[in-house]
Amino acid sequence: MNRNNQLEKLKKNQNWDIIIIGGGANGLGAAVDASSRGFKTIVLEAVDFAKGTSSRSTKLVHGGVRYLEQGNIPLVIEALKERGLMEKNAGHLVKNESFIIPNYNWWGGYFYTFGLKLYDLLSGRLSLGSSKYLSKEKTIELISSIEPTGLRSGVLYHDGQFDDSRLAVNLAQTAADNGACVLNHFKVTQLIKDNQNKITGVIAVDQETQEEHSILSKAVINATGVFTNAIMKMNDTVYKKYIVPSQGIHLVFDKSFLPGEHALMIPKTNDGRVLFAVPWHDKIVIGTTDTLVKKSDIEPIALEEEIEFVLETAKKYLTKKPTRADVLSVFAGLRPLAAPENKAQITKEVSRSHKIIVSETGLITITGGKWTTYRKIAEDLIDKTIETHQLPKLKCKTKYLSIHGNKKNSSADFENHLFVYGTDSKSILELQENEPELKEKLHPNYNYTLAEVAWAVRKEMAATVEDVLARRVRLLFLDARAAITCADKVARLLAKELKHDEIWVQNQLVDFKTVANGFLLKEFRLK
Repeated sequence: MNRNNQLEKLKKNQNWDIIIIGGGANGLGAAVDASSRGFKTIVLEAVDFAKGTSSRSTKLVHGGVRYLEQGNIPLVIEALKERGLMEKNAGHLVKNESFIIPNYNWWGGYFYTFGLKLYDLLSGRLSLGSSKYLSKEKTIELISSIEPTGLRSGVLYHDGQFDDSRLAVNLAQTAADNGACVLNHFKVTQLIKDNQNKITGVIAVDQETQEEHSILSKAVINATGVFTNAIMKMNDTVYKKYIVPSQGIHLVFDKSFLPGEHALMIPKTNDGRVLFAVPWHDKIVIGTTDTLVKKSDIEPIALEEEIEFVLETAKKYLTKKPTRADVLSVFAGLRPLAAPENKAQITKEVSRSHKIIVSETGLITITGGKWTTYRKIAEDLIDKTIETHQLPKLKCKTKYLSIHGNKKNSSADFENHLFVYGTDSKSILELQENEPELKEKLHPNYNYTLAEVAWAVRKEMAATVEDVLARRVRLLFLDARAAITCADKVARLLAKELKHDEIWVQNQLVDFKTVANGFLLKEFRLK
């Protein structure tokens, strides 16, 4: 999948069945669903695949223990089923993770053991393993850094863990493998309407060349997540808010804060939220928060009160107390929650399930949802598109469709950092053999090589330093300072691959430093 091939596909096709605006989980999921059914499909992403919310998750594939507590059983059942399918269809990215809930009161152990037995039951034959009650001693044995003072017991359960933006890239490749045209850095600027006010296509600008394209289709899907309202403004004469953004942040620490393989789940923080500490790419990711924000920003920044909340909560449960100086990276993401009917609703109560809106113009908009259920959301979305636009009734094929790179979970070597490439990892190793200069490491402390940068450009449509270091190689999310250190090396290889000049390199370095500074706490930002 490279940009020139995709642009060729665009030029050859004047008329599409389905245009999808947005290259996050919902948009790419819909592209895989539509293209695998046989529809002529095109995806247009304004920046990069998973640039927004879809690269900033807690990295969990889960049924939602919290939804179980809220009594939302249908949502839990659907998510647990999809969790199992994801593990089968993208085995190189989705792995079984064991979580431990520490209990500091006498009833917690029994309460959560009972609840999680129900969770196991609901997952049926797609279960990842049985939950069990743990004594205080066993809990400390499994999580050596857990705060022992006042600890009564623990409960162990299983959920999935994955790499979000790597899955997004693989979904884009899967859609392209099925004939879809997939374009990043392609911004929709206008909706084309006929004299009956029905949408017949879009006008989009290639951000790399500034060339404008008129693209026609039978149906247009708005899958722009937190930017839904912006597309709705192009669509509606009477405008109302369809989504409200809620911010969640994560702090990333060295593995020494939570040694071992188990993740930690705090079911009730002092303001009633859930907090996770999860091992991810040999680091620990701790989050998340739930803060309503006024506007959707392409590069959201963690608020000081959110950072303090995560740090203070983590300190209560860990013997090695994390401080601001220990934060390797901080990332913020915006959830596109369906706008509440009632102004008094708080974000914990705003619907997490997805909602499909059909406008009078024929525009189909998807709001809400989560990574775990992306496949089912896509199925519902394409079914609704077929019904609304009288398209041929082709059946959904994604239930057992292998995602690009899929490797049986049991054969994935999660110790090797190339595991995220699945079956493509062999080609990256061949690249290093054929072009030995690409064996060079990006940073002395990390195993990423220049071969991965070349691969990201040639096969994964990376066009900027940020595309590479944030969403192909996850270094910006793991260690922002290290990412800044190797930006020059990445920029120069990109320039060579894409035939850019020195001015482009310098502009890229300035742009990347601006973005990367947002991943550092304010006192550590670079001037």
